[in-house]
Amino acid sequence: MEKPTTAEQAARSWRRAVPLGIGCMVAALLGGCSVDVPDPSVTAAPAGTPVPATPTITPGHDAAAVAARDMPFAAGSDLAPGVPVGISDDLKGAPGWSAVKENVAGASQYAKADGCVVSARVSTGQDALVRTDDRESTVALFQYLDATIQPSYLKSATLQWGGTPEAPGRTVEVLALEQAAPGGRSTAVLARVFGAAASSAYLSVSCPDAATLGAARQDLGRYLALVPPAA
Repeated sequence: MEKPTTAEQAARSWRRAVPLGIGCMVAALLGGCSVDVPDPSVTAAPAGTPVPATPTITPGHDAAAVAARDMPFAAGSDLAPGVPVGISDDLKGAPGWSAVKENVAGASQYAKADGCVVSARVSTGQDALVRTDDRESTVALFQYLDATIQPSYLKSATLQWGGTPEAPGRTVEVLALEQAAPGGRSTAVLARVFGAAASSAYLSVSCPDAATLGAARQDLGRYLALVPPAA
């Protein structure tokens, strides 16, 4: 990808490209479907092709210990190889929220009475996005979805790492991209690639305005936890 060589070019790129990028990321959400996050280097296997089973036990891996501490980007290597992180479905029981689609091909969608819409997805087979650490890998995911996105556009954020709304777990670090989208809606995308697990978690939220987006982000922090692998 060709990167801007001056601050002026970068600023122009942000003003021109980021609203378009956010709009593209949430367009599928607003249309009633979720954004897929495939492995960019692997062609889908033909029907009937055997697929290796995901391991359920990893010798020497202490899943309970990993779940009991925060998951910053630097701790991504603590996860068991090949065992994906999950996403809770507690948002469907949050005040004002309801489930529109639940775990269809790894994706769920929720709607709130105030007009906000959330899409949550876990994708596996993300090996081609894996870089030196999980932060760089997550940047690669955003740039795979929209090549105009620069690392400086992405801000660190956290979601809940396990636990429940009544008994919150620890925190997991993610990257967030937030911007007004065409049509006046306010949108945000939060994502994390877990390199060791070769999987990613992707959340997108679109709301009528900045105030409702802020409230929705708070709901995500409480009700939509990333779930540590049990193996």
